[in-house]
Amino acid sequence: MAGRAQPSGGPGPGLLPLLLLLLSAAAVIRTGDGQNLVTEDVTVVEGDVATISCRVKNSDDSVIQLLNPNRQTIYFRDFRPLKDSRFQLVNFSNSELRVSLTNVSISDEGRYFCQLYTDPPQEIYTTITVLVPPRNLVIDIQKEVAVEGEEIELNCTAMASRPATTIRWFKGNKELTGKSEVEQWLDMYTVTSQLVLKVGREDDGVPVICLVDHPAVKDLQTQRYLEVMYKPQVRVSQNYPVQGLTREGEPLELTCTAFGKPQPTDMRWLRVDDEMPQHVVVSGSNLLISNLNKTDNGTYRCEASNAVGQSHADYLLFVYDSRAGEEGVIRSVDHAVVGGVVAVVVFAMLCLLIILGRYFARHKGTYFTHEAKGADDAADADTAIINAEGGQNNSEEKKEYFI
Repeated sequence: MAGRAQPSGGPGPGLLPLLLLLLSAAAVIRTGDGQNLVTEDVTVVEGDVATISCRVKNSDDSVIQLLNPNRQTIYFRDFRPLKDSRFQLVNFSNSELRVSLTNVSISDEGRYFCQLYTDPPQEIYTTITVLVPPRNLVIDIQKEVAVEGEEIELNCTAMASRPATTIRWFKGNKELTGKSEVEQWLDMYTVTSQLVLKVGREDDGVPVICLVDHPAVKDLQTQRYLEVMYKPQVRVSQNYPVQGLTREGEPLELTCTAFGKPQPTDMRWLRVDDEMPQHVVVSGSNLLISNLNKTDNGTYRCEASNAVGQSHADYLLFVYDSRAGEEGVIRSVDHAVVGGVVAVVVFAMLCLLIILGRYFARHKGTYFTHEAKGADDAADADTAIINAEGGQNNSEEKKEYFI
């Protein structure tokens, strides 16, 4: 709230427009001799300490005093005429009068006046605003225990705050939207926020949080944990055979598991659209067929129920011939053998190609002919022919025969 400066004798009608121009967040008045009187508005939480400061810039040692909303003098210079000991002097000098007010209550709210004894006397006011946090924060829930799919109503009430509280809702980490109503009693406000929530099994054990946004308090919240009942969730698992086909002559073991709130108390096995074979053994949640045959084909159902309702899960049984799957295994083995042989042959051929390549690379040479041996040293063509013929004769003469 902005401060308003006025002469202590009261403003005349012609001064009102001028006084309105002096409104500001920090009230300042300039005296006739150039002194500046400065103060600020104060916001304080109920029960805390408020500090009021009257400051003078360019002081000429004029007297400063502080008055309460009833215009009673709290301090005149450093003297306190008022008997309220909650007011204590923090600082006094020619340029400042600073006073603290402890244990602030709503009755302390209002305008406090700083006066400077100049000619004429001048004054300025500061406003103390008192914040009151909510006295209590309560969540009321329509149903302590809800059933899956129902809508429940929750109400969160923040009582006796000032200003009015803003209420926010959260389910876990997700923020939800509620509808708020505000009631005022004197200067206090009570806010009630309503939340309508449709619950599911996933909401069981999840906290619903009512959180307060208020300038006088931080992190004020309360919460309620949802309790939701739901019908069973059923699952059938095959224990044996662990993998593979269900074949004639082999055993079959099934297990039924069910979870719900409350925990299912009634669980039973049945065969859909047919009677249960006499050789089937049911023990609690387990179903056992020790020797399968094709007459066992069909759909087997596990049903579970609790106070909320009933659920079931089905298992479709098809019994194969006793040799079913063996031919496929043999074929897969044959294919593996053939594949291995082919791989070995390919590898051997690659090795052979590499060896031959290296052999030809090492024995690569030059081909020489002996038809004109000795012709390189001949003076002319005739001599070269004679030398060549002579060379051939010599080679024949050098032949040796062994007996």
